[in-house]
Amino acid sequence: MTNLNERDPEATLEALLDIINSSARQAIREYKKTGYGVPSAEAATFHPLDLMTDTLALKKSIRLLEGAYHQLSSILAPPQHTVMNFVFNYNWACIDVAFRARLADVLDQHPEGLSVDKLAEAVNLDKVKTARVLRALTLMGCFKEVERDIFANNRLSLILKSTNNTAWYVRHHSQDVSKFASVMYETMIDEEFSRSHEIDKAPRVFAFRKEGITVNQYEMMEDDEEKCDAFHKAMIGQSNLLGASAVLHHYPWNDVSSVVDIGSGIGAFSTPLAKMFPHLRITNQDLPKVMALAKNALEKNAPETLLDGRVEFVPINFLEDAPVVGKDVYYLRHIFHNWPDAEVTTILRNIRKAMRSNSRVLIHDCVMSDTLPRPGGGTNGLSVAPEPMLPNFGAGNHNTYQTDLTMWLTFNSKERTLEELKTIGAAAGLALTQVYDLVDTMLIELRIDANIKVSKYVDGCRGY
Repeated sequence: MTNLNERDPEATLEALLDIINSSARQAIREYKKTGYGVPSAEAATFHPLDLMTDTLALKKSIRLLEGAYHQLSSILAPPQHTVMNFVFNYNWACIDVAFRARLADVLDQHPEGLSVDKLAEAVNLDKVKTARVLRALTLMGCFKEVERDIFANNRLSLILKSTNNTAWYVRHHSQDVSKFASVMYETMIDEEFSRSHEIDKAPRVFAFRKEGITVNQYEMMEDDEEKCDAFHKAMIGQSNLLGASAVLHHYPWNDVSSVVDIGSGIGAFSTPLAKMFPHLRITNQDLPKVMALAKNALEKNAPETLLDGRVEFVPINFLEDAPVVGKDVYYLRHIFHNWPDAEVTTILRNIRKAMRSNSRVLIHDCVMSDTLPRPGGGTNGLSVAPEPMLPNFGAGNHNTYQTDLTMWLTFNSKERTLEELKTIGAAAGLALTQVYDLVDTMLIELRIDANIKVSKYVDGCRGY
């Protein structure tokens, strides 16, 4: 692989322009395959591709497009311009206003547009300030100004309707995680927090303490049905954002007969899996209170799977108990990134106790990848961007790195590299057998390796 420092600067720019052009054209082809053409900036409805569960080909082209144009811009723009753009950004605050005031919900009743006077009156906000929020977002393609001071929804602002689960994930970040981020540096220099990697020393805890809150995030939700509902919607929204449903299309489910969804929540994964693959016997496992919510959700969304007994609910504390024994697949989505290495090792060892020889573990999480070429040119099973892009797709991998920071801020945990996951797997007697690139997330398959002796956990997996 060419040393990026040795590449001719102008040739680098031309190569990035080629990648931008080819990836954009590939994205256009993906939209056209639906038979509905390409989306319009003026559209007030979703494009059919926006609602499909398998958009992997589109996401791969967008990963290239975003990585290449951000890299091109960072080269051509004055450095002070680019650096200031990192922080001179209040879009998140404007989005927070739009969601909390339900601006998109109100505008949904007025597809032709509504004057800012009437819109502000409907949500009980000042009209001048409301207009400033809307114009800042319109600049970024969210909402549209159809006439002077008359605003309407478009394809982006529809995401902010309160009926859209992604909007609740947006709210989680704009209202909650933003508070945790505000104390990041303070926790890095605080004597009690700075060197700790334990959950109770996360920036979230530090931020709550400053507000006089001593209970943890889950305890806050236990007696607050509204907070609990908002959190579950946000987690479904996160899965939608990260394209988690791609796993339904890109793993050989027809080759297995039984699946255990560990830390299943209310069934965001298992419900569509049961609908798409009626031959599967599925076990949802989570804490008892969550299992009650999950059963209610399934009765509402897929009652047929309960009637024929294809889905069951078995409570578990995965830090203490082994899951149900002898199933083909043990699936965990967005579980490991919540926990430090020691706890993740414990979870895997508990699963290992339940596995038979042909069982496999599927870890569905973001995976951190290298910003530099690997020695010897190996990819470790991960996709690598074409030169002269950063091997990990640069800004095209934005969601993974931001999710990693979210895990730090919220749980003092992290997204892991493939090497870290292999090391933790080996400590539980499991070996990596397959990596599925789903763009924002990866599906990591582990199987029993008789040649690996289950080892005592050693705190040596931290990569940072």
